[in-house]
Amino acid sequence: MNSRIENIKTILEDKKADNVEIFDLTSKDYLVDYVVIASTLNPKHANALLDHLKIDLKPKGEEFLRVDEDDNWTVIDLGDIFVHLMSEKYREKYNIEEFLESFQKVKS
Repeated sequence: MNSRIENIKTILEDKKADNVEIFDLTSKDYLVDYVVIASTLNPKHANALLDHLKIDLKPKGEEFLRVDEDDNWTVIDLGDIFVHLMSEKYREKYNIEEFLESFQKVKS
């Protein structure tokens, strides 16, 4: 698996993000090559996860093109990777996994 994706997954899991899932869409006609989804405990946890991703990934050359955040859902655009940090409530409500599962899922 892509080392960038592994770095993201490791950071999220080390900082207690729950149910981290990775979708490999490299051979599909989708906006990005990879989508990472993780559940957060609360809004402060989501902010802390975003901070840890920035602190750990920026020195490795990762560029955060855009970040949209609110209390329940943070979307991080890394160009060819989207990272979704979602409250459990929003993750259940929007169920983007179901949409992405129509593409190829990476086994973790």
